[in-house]
Amino acid sequence: MSKQVFTFFTALILTTGFVMGQEKEPTTPEATEFYEPVPPKVVPGKNGAPPSDAIVLFDGSDFDEWISSEDSTAVKWHLNKDGSMTVKDKTGNIQTKRNFGSFQLHLEWKSPAEIQREGQNRANSGVFIQQRYEVQILDNNDNPTYVNGQVGSVYKQGVPLAMASVPTGEWNSYDIIFHAPKFSKGGNIKKPATVTVIHNGVLVQDHFIIEGTIKYIGWPKYEAHGKAPLMLQDHRDNSRVSYRNIWLRELK
Repeated sequence: MSKQVFTFFTALILTTGFVMGQEKEPTTPEATEFYEPVPPKVVPGKNGAPPSDAIVLFDGSDFDEWISSEDSTAVKWHLNKDGSMTVKDKTGNIQTKRNFGSFQLHLEWKSPAEIQREGQNRANSGVFIQQRYEVQILDNNDNPTYVNGQVGSVYKQGVPLAMASVPTGEWNSYDIIFHAPKFSKGGNIKKPATVTVIHNGVLVQDHFIIEGTIKYIGWPKYEAHGKAPLMLQDHRDNSRVSYRNIWLRELK
């Protein structure tokens, strides 16, 4: 076979394969419509109430969903008459009794109206996802600090896109969408975790790729794990941060 003939047949085979590999262009609107799977129905909450499929973690009535992170005993934080709870200094972090993977989380928090201390010691707390990945809580109003440790940051990793806090002493909201990391059978990271954070309606973390477990000193790195509790921090500096209206929707 001559070189010219061989080239011609090669080009014909490649061209034919390309055409046959393409999907046929739809000629009716019905061809691009599908009816399964049908999404589950979720009834939105009204006036700040959680949606119908949410797990209510705290509604102000009790600590039934929580335990002390220190020793798995009863929570020692303050349960307030206004339906909130407040960090009780030096009693330790608290965590959920349940373990979670990926989720949508809503919670509200506020710093005390009376300003005490400065920098990282002013109303410092944090939302620890799977006990490892922290979304920072801090009173940054007229209180600058390192930007990867300010309010709305993924602590020591992700600088927030904006500082969206309300005035000191008023209630803030966090809406957090977290996708858990995936590991190989050997314990290596296959897909890192991501987090999106909306602070008082303002996007401050946009599908941020988490680099590993939060570290105060040193670089973050991943360690294989499964589902784990949600944890709220007692920073042990008389932070007096309060929380209310905490609910979570599990995601696949």
